[in-house]
Amino acid sequence: MLTAADAGDAAALLAAVPAGRRVALVDPRFVGHVHALRLGLTDPRFPAAALPGALTAQAEARPALVRALQRTTAAVGAGAPTAEPEAGAETAPQTAAEPTTGQTAGQATAPAAAPAPEDPTLPGRIAAALEAEGTPVHRPALGSLVAAVPADAEQEAAAVAGLTSVDDEAVRLRSAVKAHDGFFTTFCISPYSRYIARWCARRGLTPNQVTTASLVTALVAAGAAATGTRGGYVAAGILLLVSFVLDCTDGQLARYSLQYSTMGAWLDATFDRAKEYAFYAGLAIGAVRGGDDVWTLALGAMVLQACRHVVDFSFNEANHDAVANTSPTAALSNKLDSVGWTVWARRMIVLPIGERWAMIAVLTALTTPRIVFYALLVGCSLAACYTTAGRLLRSLTRKARRTDRAAQALADLADSGPLAQAVAAVAPGLRGAFTVPAAALLGALVMIGSALFLPYGSWLTVAAAGVYVLLSGLAVARPLKGALDWLVPPVFRAAEYVTILVLAARSDVPHAVPAAFGLVSAVAYHHYDTVYRIRGGTGAPPGWLVRTIGGHEGRTALVAVLAAVLTHASGFTTALTALAVAVALVVLVESIRFWVSSSAPAVHDEGELA
Repeated sequence: MLTAADAGDAAALLAAVPAGRRVALVDPRFVGHVHALRLGLTDPRFPAAALPGALTAQAEARPALVRALQRTTAAVGAGAPTAEPEAGAETAPQTAAEPTTGQTAGQATAPAAAPAPEDPTLPGRIAAALEAEGTPVHRPALGSLVAAVPADAEQEAAAVAGLTSVDDEAVRLRSAVKAHDGFFTTFCISPYSRYIARWCARRGLTPNQVTTASLVTALVAAGAAATGTRGGYVAAGILLLVSFVLDCTDGQLARYSLQYSTMGAWLDATFDRAKEYAFYAGLAIGAVRGGDDVWTLALGAMVLQACRHVVDFSFNEANHDAVANTSPTAALSNKLDSVGWTVWARRMIVLPIGERWAMIAVLTALTTPRIVFYALLVGCSLAACYTTAGRLLRSLTRKARRTDRAAQALADLADSGPLAQAVAAVAPGLRGAFTVPAAALLGALVMIGSALFLPYGSWLTVAAAGVYVLLSGLAVARPLKGALDWLVPPVFRAAEYVTILVLAARSDVPHAVPAAFGLVSAVAYHHYDTVYRIRGGTGAPPGWLVRTIGGHEGRTALVAVLAAVLTHASGFTTALTALAVAVALVVLVESIRFWVSSSAPAVHDEGELA
């Protein structure tokens, strides 16, 4: 700990600290819980943060801190600030590339506290000066935790009484659990997983290590399911639940120990999908070994789940920063949330990851893969109908203006390739309130209908793909600012995924559907990667990547051509496999390069329905 005699001395001490390190100013009269200081001074997600009597700045905020300190030095009265060693000048820095983590569908920032009363201490004055200059200062919500700078003996006694009456370790454990979670996670996992998180923290384990353990456990579960034996299915169900416990633990560990990282965000976002889809594949392999080919059901479940997600992502991005964002439907939803039992009922009906994995695990152990997939398809279909209907009602009753940012996000989520972009460049934009989603839907129906009802391998299906390309380009020729334009990306996803599924299933070629499963998995990874980049504020993947893998319309047309050229030939499976490998390699290499780079965003997953 370095002690400054006055504000000028504090400025000199701060200037002597290497530029890459986090620093902190703490008033020597500070009284508070250790966890309050931990929340205020060690969270790596914020360039600057403050609580009463304490202020911290990471490397990117250091120049602004020095300027603010210099400006306020003359105005500060008595009182000597100090630097906190654990969170300050003498500690190893938290890197600026670690602003957050995505360790679970709940790794979000703590809710911002209400504007605090004016803090007359030196750290408080500097924090105000930083905000006046335009540097955001995070003020963590402390709840029952004490953080105060008493001005007299009476205030000090009150602060000490509050300090002794609250167990900050109990508060720390409670706050490690995500505030808004599903019923199964809240009541069946979190009551004990938080203690596992603390155990991991005390042994120096990181959230990323727990995330990786969750992935490995799920892959072992998929391998057990692939044996096709009853013992394997029972073991798979148990291991899948263990994997989910670890999936909850990694986020709780990140919140408990404030170990947030961009790498964690990427790992969690991708591993959740990899675990679930690998388990689907394991079930399908096990079923085939038992004489029941359910690959089409497995691919259908994956397609439905991916389309559900893109509906959520697209709607949320369209309304992320909408102006006058109100509707009677939203008001009714808020009213229902005030009734306790409806909150849990509405969280369960959307079949979030906890309820979904519990259902999969139990049915895997007790029934057959076919029954598991039937239950998934029925449950996810009902959930999709419920959520999509609610979003449609909100969109139709909401008086909101879409922003340019929202329109760009929807365009990026559309994943239009060079063919659709070429059409959009020369075609006049569609006018009318609902013509854009109608054009996208018409194109999707033409494509899927031709794959379903025309003779397999017909060149008319290729002609339908040409119509799909044309309508896809028309749909994105103008900015997507209409009330229902957020439907365009999920319609495109459904068109591409379902077309691949149908053509592979109708091909009567051995292993065509497993190859299609691999192709959809690779493309879905690209679409999830796009979502998390947009949510992090860095925009979509680079244009060269989208052009290289063809865009949704290019890939759909290519699969239609392959089906026509390689009708009922084993080369169709080979072609689908080669396409899946090519897409996966290009997408994964670019994704890994981006997410381990310093430009990777801080991704927050609060509210994720996955």
